[in-house]
Amino acid sequence: MAVRTAVDLIVRDYDRTMSVLIVDDHATFRRVARAVLEEAGYLVVGEAADGESALKAAAELAPALVLLDVQLPDLDGFEVASRLTASPGGPAVVLVSSRDAAEYGSLIDECGARGFLPKDELSGASLEALLR
Repeated sequence: MAVRTAVDLIVRDYDRTMSVLIVDDHATFRRVARAVLEEAGYLVVGEAADGESALKAAAELAPALVLLDVQLPDLDGFEVASRLTASPGGPAVVLVSSRDAAEYGSLIDECGARGFLPKDELSGASLEALLR
């Protein structure tokens, strides 16, 4: 009975934990984002450094959320977001950039992303606010 209870608790905790794929071409930002998100209770299931790798990792890992840099070395974040959100059941996407959202005009709204966060404002609370 004690084993079943422990397993039930693990399953319930996992269900409350949102899985995240972090996509950014800068390893330092990926490392910082991982630390911030894990501290806030998110489960970081993977990282990718470019758009094509992000699409592949998202297909393999099926994260609930993709934290996605706008500027990547191959595909831009808007294209990646559009592909990830094109079909029902895809992950939620939150775009990040070191630039201001105003620089991207309507692209943020048109790509299917749930929202945008400046990189220096990334926190568990700011992410939660976008996902509600």
